Amino acid sequence: MFASWSRVVRGALAFALAVFASQALAAGTVKFGIAGPMAFIQGEDHWAGAEMARDEINAAGGITVGGKKRKVELVKIDTNEILNVADAATALERGITRDKVDFVLGSFRSEAALAMQEVAMDYKKVFIVVGASLDQLSANVEKDYERYKYWFRISPLRSSDLVKSSFAMLGSVAGEIKKELGVPVVKVALVAEKAAWTEGFVKAASGAIPKMGMELAGVWQPSATASDVSADLTAIKGSGAHIVFTAISGPMGVALGRQMGEMRIPAIPFGINVEAQKEGFWKATDGKGNYVSTLNFYADVEITPKTLPFVQAFRKKHNRLPTYTATTYDAVHVLKMAVETAGSLDADKVVAALEKVEMVGTASLVSFDKQHDVTFAPGKTMPLGVQWQDGELVAFWPNGWNGITFKGVKPFKVPPHMKGQ
Repeated sequence: MFASWSRVVRGALAFALAVFASQALAAGTVKFGIAGPMAFIQGEDHWAGAEMARDEINAAGGITVGGKKRKVELVKIDTNEILNVADAATALERGITRDKVDFVLGSFRSEAALAMQEVAMDYKKVFIVVGASLDQLSANVEKDYERYKYWFRISPLRSSDLVKSSFAMLGSVAGEIKKELGVPVVKVALVAEKAAWTEGFVKAASGAIPKMGMELAGVWQPSATASDVSADLTAIKGSGAHIVFTAISGPMGVALGRQMGEMRIPAIPFGINVEAQKEGFWKATDGKGNYVSTLNFYADVEITPKTLPFVQAFRKKHNRLPTYTATTYDAVHVLKMAVETAGSLDADKVVAALEKVEMVGTASLVSFDKQHDVTFAPGKTMPLGVQWQDGELVAFWPNGWNGITFKGVKPFKVPPHMKGQ
């Protein structure tokens, strides 16, 4: 009953927004709502990437809409989604109804992105996710195209594709361990935070690891916000694991990296660890996060011709490497391209243009599949494998995978203490 009434109210508000659409055009701007957890690095980089795109576009005159140039205006929407999922939908609805944003970019936590997706679809707002990986978000597009066609994802890959990438890298890491240690069978401990996005990861990894000729030493699922995982690591050490295969997006990633170093766990942590993507990870772990490895989308390597110029400009402005949520930069540029192709801010026309877009981005060659996910394929969109090596975040993968090697990739290192040194 309440859900039905809520949808009726949203429908009425959506009609009112259409009436006011001409006012946004008259104001001479195109409004991008940047939605993310602004008290955390993920939201900071949502905003930072979008700011860089805005400044570039406006310096060049703006976005051409119907033959007229309009400047990009950013609206900050603090979703608070890391601490409170319910806050995200409320914040987004406020951005749409009060701030009259034309498009929405961002989100990080998958549970929040699902709630925000419903709000954006109620208002028929193009919503490009830059941070949440849950497969269900894109599956909704295929299940009910007319309702969910306004949703797209530019970063990261959906969870199932992240798993495929992780397995490809896992095989490479296991090969290095076999070569360095001479072990016949590599043992893998799976560590995944308790969250919706890791459910498929855990299920897939648990089945795939034995099929890849490795032994599953066990599964551990601490809280995403845990500050102490020493009990889990003690058990992992006792299991004899050589690899700690991670699926972590929250601050627990720092605790894992620091305590693995403190406890000298004879295993290499590899997988998804969003905290380890940040250059501040080294300081946060007091330098004890050496050899922690993770998927990433930015490093000092040439993924596309735009990667290094963007990374260098970002570092000059913010004194650090961008995290993957800074691909709001690409999302703003993709929307500019779509709006100019459509010649309009009309959501249906912009969707039609987005479905055909092909653009060289900073982290990939951007195009979208039938579920409106960024296309995962060699030469299209694929993550990097990066490793902390003595205070430097080094890209080690792909290094010959499917014939692809990015300029700047360096060798993976097995920790000396795994060799008894």
